Amino acid sequence: MLASDVSSVHPLAARLGALIQLSDGERTALAALPTRMISVSAGQVILRAGVPSSTWLLVLKGIASTSKDLEGGKRQIMAFHLPGDMPVLMSTPDRELDIDLVAVSACSLASMDTVELVEACRSIPRIGELLWECALTMTSIQREWIVNVGHRTAVGRLAHLLCELVTRLEAVGLVQDKACDFPLTQVHLSQATGLTRIHVNRVCQELRKRGLLTLEAGRLILHDWEGLAQLGQFDPTYLHLPATRGTLAWIGDAVA
Repeated sequence: MLASDVSSVHPLAARLGALIQLSDGERTALAALPTRMISVSAGQVILRAGVPSSTWLLVLKGIASTSKDLEGGKRQIMAFHLPGDMPVLMSTPDRELDIDLVAVSACSLASMDTVELVEACRSIPRIGELLWECALTMTSIQREWIVNVGHRTAVGRLAHLLCELVTRLEAVGLVQDKACDFPLTQVHLSQATGLTRIHVNRVCQELRKRGLLTLEAGRLILHDWEGLAQLGQFDPTYLHLPATRGTLAWIGDAVA
């Protein structure tokens, strides 16, 4: 794990500034927070369950996941964290983490001390309100994941997850011409959907046969977004994305 001081625009100011116009005072307060840049390789554990942590993180590049390891080498992924996401919003030194935070791909993250961030929230309450809004969105996504794993068919389950990931990647400008880099493997998809890897492979083949998408060599290409969204019963409302139609372009038109 490599770290260096941040000297440019504060990453948290950039993230919260995407939600609302920050005042000069708010930007100054955020700029005063000591922040370090962390780089990790794919597969590396960033934060480990059972270990207290007072680190607050913001994903800048790459994809990470929160997960729990089970007996027999099984793992349940409970969330994927894309650029702009805050995987562990509030952790304290006296509370052990109950999840692992793992880099799915090579990742760059901004790291801050939670105690100092809490102090900033106390001095400027609107910063805390914006972080709370981000936490509520994360909770909304997790509720949808429970529905997805608990009640959708295997095909619908994977279709919904792919729709969500594409929508979130599009929102941060990482989808071009209905295609994007996609470092998630079938193992990751199986761990996120509760399906076996063999079952995920069959579903991916089925989605390709239906002419909905192509997923290979770390690239996801969408051929029929509307068909995929219908199959997964996907409604992006739960993502609470700002200016959906303006930022999501062709996705916004398809699901309107």
